[in-house]
Amino acid sequence: MQCDYFDAGLCRSCTLLDRPYPVQVAEKEARVRDLLGERHAPSAWLPTLTGPESGFRNKAKMVVGGTIDEPTLGILDGRGQGVDLRGCGLHTSGIQEALPTLAAFVTRARLLPYDVPRRRGEAKYVHVTESPSGELMVRFVLRSEQALPRLRSELPWLLEALPRVAVVSVNLLPEHKAVLEGTDEIVLTDRETLTMHLGGVDLELRPQSFFQTNTAIAAGLYAQAAEWVDAIDPATVWDLYCGVGGFALHVARPGAGRSSRHAHREVVGIETSEEAVASARGSARRAGLEHVRFAADDATRFATSASTSAEPGSPGTGTAPPELVIVNPPRRGIGATLAGWLEGSGVEHVVYSSCNPVTLASDLDAMPSFDVVAARVFDMFPQTPHLEAMALLRRR
Repeated sequence: MQCDYFDAGLCRSCTLLDRPYPVQVAEKEARVRDLLGERHAPSAWLPTLTGPESGFRNKAKMVVGGTIDEPTLGILDGRGQGVDLRGCGLHTSGIQEALPTLAAFVTRARLLPYDVPRRRGEAKYVHVTESPSGELMVRFVLRSEQALPRLRSELPWLLEALPRVAVVSVNLLPEHKAVLEGTDEIVLTDRETLTMHLGGVDLELRPQSFFQTNTAIAAGLYAQAAEWVDAIDPATVWDLYCGVGGFALHVARPGAGRSSRHAHREVVGIETSEEAVASARGSARRAGLEHVRFAADDATRFATSASTSAEPGSPGTGTAPPELVIVNPPRRGIGATLAGWLEGSGVEHVVYSSCNPVTLASDLDAMPSFDVVAARVFDMFPQTPHLEAMALLRRR
């Protein structure tokens, strides 16, 4: 991938851009193998799943800089001034095509870009997400509601100029701190969710819900998990750190063409984000999955409150451990408490999806009763050292 911004020294976010893509992939796989070592070497290493090395990123998080009449959408330089990156080659073509119109909308709605050094201005970020069908969700991160009347007034122009825009919202971030969004969201359109269709499953994405940034690799990740789960054929599954329910909804039905003991699976998804849980519940309801339930809770608290004397499959305190657990934690991993619970729980299988192989390895150290049956690297983030690795664990 060639990038003018990188060559000119304007943006160095893609730290591996000067390495050929096959070399990047080989180095990532070697790193995961090295971290797992002999003690956690899987019985089977599956080939690394790769996708396009450019045009893959389904979400743009653009800092608004410059002036009202000449706004920039991109990043800030060392002096806190805006650097325009509308042509970033990582973004999907649909996002690249939309960004000039969104910059024009900043001007039309008279959104004063936030000046970080002087702590003045209104517009901080524009977030854009594209679904597999090409629809867009656009979020304006502002300091206050002051500009809301102007946004509402100009919204018809935006929807006419960008007919693929399905959801528009304003996120309020009044504080001067290095975060991408605040807690309050105001939806300006009739629709509140963006549909992400992957592998026969519709995931309803709300404005503050997390979703993997590489759609093609996310689809492969969910498909691999579903294949492993179908081969094991558990009756009960927990999806901890479930987000918008990607894993839970993909494993809820036994795979087509495979002999199964069950007409359906009892699946429970646990996630701290209320917004993500609302998205997951809506997706399950629209899919007619009555045996999939979601709850807003801390994954560790939920799991450690389980009791083997309870009926399996019901979320909440006093829930019996399931036959299989899926974990997809943030970079810090699942931690000693949850790993210790899994070790002593009697759960037979674990599917561990990790964005940090360092914590994956340390968590596996805390679960010595499990063998790694299979493992696979997913190149979710080309041009960077980041990756997703997934392992199937079986109790010895």
